[in-house]
Amino acid sequence: MQPSNMAYDRAITVFSPDGRLFQVEYAREAVKRGTTTVGVKFRDGAILIVDKRITSRLIEPDSIEKIFIIDDHIGCATSGLVADARSLIDRARLDAQINEITYSEKIQVQTLVKRICDFKQTYTQYGGVRPFGTALLIAGVDQTGARLFSTDPSGALMEYKAASEGAGRTGAMAYFEEHYKENVSMEEAIDLGVKALHKGTEGKLNPDAIEIGVVKKGVKFHILSASETKTFVSKAIGGK
Repeated sequence: MQPSNMAYDRAITVFSPDGRLFQVEYAREAVKRGTTTVGVKFRDGAILIVDKRITSRLIEPDSIEKIFIIDDHIGCATSGLVADARSLIDRARLDAQINEITYSEKIQVQTLVKRICDFKQTYTQYGGVRPFGTALLIAGVDQTGARLFSTDPSGALMEYKAASEGAGRTGAMAYFEEHYKENVSMEEAIDLGVKALHKGTEGKLNPDAIEIGVVKKGVKFHILSASETKTFVSKAIGGK
């Protein structure tokens, strides 16, 4: 790298001549190296699926957290730096509780996502801090229906019908583009999500490393048991 570019590379508050913030782009690279996550909306809810990428047989799979419960009606899957994600999720949980105490109602999914992204954006604007190296897939159900959002290290957000983040995003999104259908059942959404994850990981899918979170109207966000997950994964992969 040329010396003239080093100032733009090291300072989060300085734009390069072509309008780039290099530290934000490096944070996006951290997300691209993270584990693959997918999310799919279905008829009355949404699902989140993650590949926990167990790299050693000595690791206890339950110790790896990639899906988190934010509130009864909202859950989140992370890709990138998990420690950064935990910090954001703790803040999101606090925002959700403050909203419920203040207004006596559950926070809307979009409102919570915007608050998280506003907080992420401040870490791209001030010296002495760095961007969060994580992307969150946030799924929830409120009075507006099922919602699925993807957040970026820059603080940008986008709502999707089906989405993916992490190392296998390109393959998973290509699969969604070709196979996604609206108003499917929960079982069909999980089947689609597992197949997209399988595609994104180039067929290197370990059923023991998969975690599935589900939220639907009238049912709290929860993570499926290991036996339920293995059943869905075996059915989806066996059907390919």
